[in-house]
Amino acid sequence: MNTLGIDIGGSGIKGAVVNTETGEFIQERFRLPTPEKAEPGDVAKTVKQLVDHFRWKGAVGAGFPAVVLHGVTYTAANVHPSWIGTNAEDLFHKETSLPVYVLNDADAAGVAEMAFGAGRGQKGTVLMLTIGTGIGSAIFVDGVLLPNTEFGHIKIRGKDAEWRSSDAVRQQKKWSWKQWSKRLEEHIQYLEALIWPDLIIVGGGVSKKYDKFFPYLKLRAKLLPAQLLNEAGIVGAAIYASQQESKK
Repeated sequence: MNTLGIDIGGSGIKGAVVNTETGEFIQERFRLPTPEKAEPGDVAKTVKQLVDHFRWKGAVGAGFPAVVLHGVTYTAANVHPSWIGTNAEDLFHKETSLPVYVLNDADAAGVAEMAFGAGRGQKGTVLMLTIGTGIGSAIFVDGVLLPNTEFGHIKIRGKDAEWRSSDAVRQQKKWSWKQWSKRLEEHIQYLEALIWPDLIIVGGGVSKKYDKFFPYLKLRAKLLPAQLLNEAGIVGAAIYASQQESKK
């Protein structure tokens, strides 16, 4: 089944038509810059531009940087605060005249990795962390997603965890990989003590350099880098939309 997947970020909105049986792009990925301030109406118009670019007429999946409950966004990470309480699915549907299914962006990346990446075929509890400007998370039990976990925002030493262990902080503080790994290890060990995962998948921009810091991490769970990289959010959003359509 082919489905349009869209990944909405703070700096760019990108999409592709995905074969959800294989995870492959049917057409080349297309990217547009996220509108300045990223207000709901402007983002919706950009989503419409992507839909028009692909001349798409079917269901659309969209990963969004927020907690998303039944299509409504309840947080606003790297987008305008007016997203809080906005029914994103209704907004995108009105703009595109298509069924649009919205989920948290880290959840979308996790769905893709579980289907076609590092988590494929993995039973038990899988934790995915997307590490970049912030830290997103997704958790799966026997392949089933528990949506909207916010493990980047747990408190460690009195601070939001991602303020201590994100890749943005590493760059800002000019820490070595070894120095930064101590912060990240403390964060992940805390999560291990809470949920006891069998596998931890590290995604996000920093995953491309996993060999620089994985050797310093002392963890109980098996640790793997994400495989789909920048394609994960698009692929996962497309899979999610196809799953929602099949429930109708």
